[in-house]
Amino acid sequence: MELVIRDLTKRYGEKLALDSFSYSFTPGIYGILGANGAGKTTLMNLITDNVKRDQGEILLDGKEILTLGAAYRALLGYMPQQQGMYPDFSAREFLLYMAELKGLPRKQAAEQIGELLRVTGLSDVAHKRLGGFSGGMKQRALLCQALLGDPKILILDEPSAGLDPKERLRIRQYIAELAQDRIVFLTTHIVSDIESIAKDVLLMKAGRVLTHGAPEELLRRYEAADLEEVYLKLLGDD
Repeated sequence: MELVIRDLTKRYGEKLALDSFSYSFTPGIYGILGANGAGKTTLMNLITDNVKRDQGEILLDGKEILTLGAAYRALLGYMPQQQGMYPDFSAREFLLYMAELKGLPRKQAAEQIGELLRVTGLSDVAHKRLGGFSGGMKQRALLCQALLGDPKILILDEPSAGLDPKERLRIRQYIAELAQDRIVFLTTHIVSDIESIAKDVLLMKAGRVLTHGAPEELLRRYEAADLEEVYLKLLGDD
């Protein structure tokens, strides 16, 4: 599987949010780093086809995603940063509802939901209302819904926000396992979350890729002790 992006550009009025972005992605984790306004969210919205591009193309195995339509959307899993949920739903009810929206057969959905709740440590609170969940628990529920239907392209926007160190480690390890046969985009402000698991890291600024490479390659190139130091050297003013 290969997702190829060529000359992708998006403007919002006079603001150039994404500037001729080009990159090729194969299964693995891609860390997308950058300050607010760097173009990370715009890139994710274009990959999910939530907003209309101004120019460029996105090809999945050589086919333009706009022509694939629903078949492409079925391959996507998206975990938003904003915790927009249904507070009166239990975690299980929420996931069953999301599975129905994705068109999953009820038996398959029930089996998958049980496994996802177990892996994310939510089994014991599966029947409790989301309104009473902590921020970290909500993050885990959002990760569960993103994984419904076994998507091959997974977009995770700040997946560890609100998690304590132990939860972050568990989710990070789980994401690493998921990436064996998936393309995973991980946007985050917590640089350490991607240093040990990312196949490639893209540092973005003003809608463009400032630099990219495997974490260890970036450390050598910028003579840094860790990825956070690379980030600060290149984007510290932001």
